[in-house]
Amino acid sequence: MGAGASSVVAPDGYGRGWGQTSLGDMPESCIAAVLLYLGPAEICQVACLNRTFRDAASADCIWAAKLPSNYRYLAALAAAADDDCACDDAAEGSGRCCSSAAIKKEVYARLCRPTRFDGGTKLLE
Repeated sequence: MGAGASSVVAPDGYGRGWGQTSLGDMPESCIAAVLLYLGPAEICQVACLNRTFRDAASADCIWAAKLPSNYRYLAALAAAADDDCACDDAAEGSGRCCSSAAIKKEVYARLCRPTRFDGGTKLLE
């Protein structure tokens, strides 16, 4: 393998081959399989490469693997601590972090934020 394997052209170097390929041509499932081995910060960095990587980095299967087994319970506690039960500004008031249909990436981000409880006198980080 090498640079020659990334595109196929006629033996004389001219003519029609498969054309140029790029990272964006990789199947999203292959990218997601690699992202499973990365940490959350690295996943977010890789998501900046192109749209295919961004879509793969937003897949629930990636973030579900990063969540603790009791994440539903923790998310419910965090949501109860929030006045409006919102995961972020875009979903404010929608209650999405309380539902089972919540995007795992949003749940992960919410669980990473500090949560005040016991009347705001205690902070869980």
